[in-house]
Amino acid sequence: MGRLEGKSVIITGAGSGIGRAASLLFTKEGARLIAVDKTEGVKETVEQVKQAGGIAEAVIADAGSEKDVIAFIDRAVATHGRLDAIWANAGVSGGLVPLAEQTVEHWQEVLRVNLIGPFLAVKHAIPHMTRQQHGAIVCTASVAGLKAGASGHPYAASKAGVISLVQTTAYSLSGTGVRINAVCPGLIETGMTRPVFERARERGTSDKIGQLNPLKRAGQPHEIAAMALFLASDEASYVNGQAFPVDGGLTASMPYTGKPV
Repeated sequence: MGRLEGKSVIITGAGSGIGRAASLLFTKEGARLIAVDKTEGVKETVEQVKQAGGIAEAVIADAGSEKDVIAFIDRAVATHGRLDAIWANAGVSGGLVPLAEQTVEHWQEVLRVNLIGPFLAVKHAIPHMTRQQHGAIVCTASVAGLKAGASGHPYAASKAGVISLVQTTAYSLSGTGVRINAVCPGLIETGMTRPVFERARERGTSDKIGQLNPLKRAGQPHEIAAMALFLASDEASYVNGQAFPVDGGLTASMPYTGKPV
């Protein structure tokens, strides 16, 4: 029996990177998946899942649109009869624009996808899960939501908001049997971060990627997916309202020289 055997699960941002890795891992563990992304890449993800023997359906949708969120949650319930877990993973980086040059429109779009998107997933998953008196919600935050210096301003603010959303929602769901937690990735090689890795390789400094964390390397999407799998599974039945860094130890300390002590 897989850790998500027979469970109805939704993953947003499933077209690439962490979402694709999670789609493959969750379905390997028995999940019946609705894979959501705004790009055609989600169809490739689902094809890979099916080739591996998993059960998945692709839905092209905008995770920051309430109409779309209602539709793909209803799709999961109609297809599988229930909703056991949802991972609000879709996000955008927002880039590194100097603060004085940032626009209101730029902030609004980053917050719409990164923070309002998880809010909508929570809002519309809750009625189904509370009726069942069981369910797991996972949101993708970031180490940038925990400490400064890891990203641009709107991205960091949006991810700090996700952490607060998780903490406050855990108490809003008191007594319902529904859990909510966040994963806070460090530097992970995905489509979103690819420019960072490509620039380092062009400069011949790829060996310095991840040098600020004790493991001295960047992470891979499957390492984030593994944490989310645990949080979505019944193994995490007493884990609630938490934000878990998966960052090679980056946030475990103040900045340090890297020398043994």
